[in-house]
Amino acid sequence: MSNILVRMSEAVIEGDVDAVVGLTEQALNEGLSPKDILDNGLVSGMDHVGIEFKEGNMFIPEVLLSAKVMHASLDILGPLFAETGTRMVGKVIIGTTQGDLHDIGKNLVGMMMRGAGFEVFDLGTDVAADVFVEAVREKTPDIVGISALLTTTMAGMHDTIEALQEAGLRDQVKVMVGGAPVTSGFAQKIGADGYAPDAPTAVDMAKEFVSA
Repeated sequence: MSNILVRMSEAVIEGDVDAVVGLTEQALNEGLSPKDILDNGLVSGMDHVGIEFKEGNMFIPEVLLSAKVMHASLDILGPLFAETGTRMVGKVIIGTTQGDLHDIGKNLVGMMMRGAGFEVFDLGTDVAADVFVEAVREKTPDIVGISALLTTTMAGMHDTIEALQEAGLRDQVKVMVGGAPVTSGFAQKIGADGYAPDAPTAVDMAKEFVSA
């Protein structure tokens, strides 16, 4: 791997925004492709961050800072992906279910998904089933991620899956669910394709879904 990509990966891990912007521009000037920069610089760094977070060696503020660093580079690379027609790893829609305004976990998942090379569309909080359905129609994602922090809003996950079924879209996407009160048993019961207890696991699962 080129030295500049190693330095980009280190900048992501260390949360150095200024460094990654300069390194991104330098890498492009040296002829590296946006995809190479993404895969072997940014994603490599975020993969390490995900492992450290899962093992308890990094914490949410540090992960969020690393994600901010990666976004600074993607702000530069994004238009170039569009110009070259390069496809990201996959496309994900995420949102917190209707009646629930909590977003920290959802935001962390979204940031780490982007760090893994996914194109992410965040619908925000308090998202009704029909809004998820319309977003699936419009964005044609590979994955829909639904979050809930309150036991009283978990039913909205089932409502969304049923709405996707009724709209004839259920077979076109994988549905992942997560949040403090959610369990793998609940995910199976409502017909979700997967349950992730934390953001790194969500990313790993999403990668498996798009590579299957």
